[in-house]
Amino acid sequence: MINNLPNFADAAPGGSMGTIGMIAIYVLLFAALYFFLIRPNSKKKKEEAQMRNSLEIGDEITTIGGIMGRVVAIKDEEDAIIIETGSDRVKMKFKKWCISTVDTVKEQPAAEQTEKKSFFARKKKDDVEPKTDK
Repeated sequence: MINNLPNFADAAPGGSMGTIGMIAIYVLLFAALYFFLIRPNSKKKKEEAQMRNSLEIGDEITTIGGIMGRVVAIKDEEDAIIIETGSDRVKMKFKKWCISTVDTVKEQPAAEQTEKKSFFARKKKDDVEPKTDK
C-alpha cells in the first residue's frame, strides 16, 4: 500500500526564515506608515494647537467657514473668541477650534528662528555664505 500523505519534513527547508521575512516586511510597512502618515499629522495638530493658543487681541484671523475678522476678546474659560468683522463692527463669537489661519504676521525672536537644513542636516550649497577676499 502506498502512503499518499505528504512528508512535511521535506516540504520547506528554512521555513523559519520565511516567517522572519514576513515579520520584517510588516515591521517595515508599519514604520513607513508611521513616518509618512501618523507623524506628520500629529506634528500638524500640535502646530495648529500652538497657533490657537498664541492668539492675541488684535490678530487678524480667518475661520474654517471663510469669515475674516479681528480678535477683540478671548474667553479662555469657554475656549472661545470674539471677532469683529468689517467696517460695520459686527461682533461674532466662535470656538477656538474653528480658526483656520492667523493672518497677522508676527516677528519671531532670533532664538526661535530655525535655519532650514537639508535631509542630512548639512547646510545647502545655496545657504553657504560666499567667502570674500580682503
